[in-house]
Amino acid sequence: MDSLYVAYPWVKAFHVVAVIAWMAALLYAPRLFVYHRESVARDSATDELFRHMEHRLLRIIALPAMMASWASGLVLAGIPGVADWQSGWPWVKLAAIVTMTWFHHWVGRTRRELEAGTCSASGRRLRLMNEVPALLVIIIVVMVIVKPF
Repeated sequence: MDSLYVAYPWVKAFHVVAVIAWMAALLYAPRLFVYHRESVARDSATDELFRHMEHRLLRIIALPAMMASWASGLVLAGIPGVADWQSGWPWVKLAAIVTMTWFHHWVGRTRRELEAGTCSASGRRLRLMNEVPALLVIIIVVMVIVKPF
């Protein structure tokens, strides 16, 4: 048990870094999708470049960062006294994280649709979806820092 308390600041630091990387990828990917959808001719050299960038962003940055965020977050949640599970804030945070994970999968599906040329989402819809991770991260940070209930 003592080792968990000793590791706590290191796990927390790793968690913050992983979350920052995950959020950066989730905020950038839909913006790439907007440019890809609105400005790039299918099967052009630029289309190939966008497909390559989107694939690498999600596979090399977003996916490992999501997995590291979840793993380190679960370790933190398992340390006694870190979260008061009788309060409401950890549950709201958890709901926002699950929604963020859904968004991550939406981004992956949209990337595959763009790659296949079957994406029906408009640039406007992609712009709106780009706001989802920002709203969720606001909720998550407020729950962790303010603990309003």
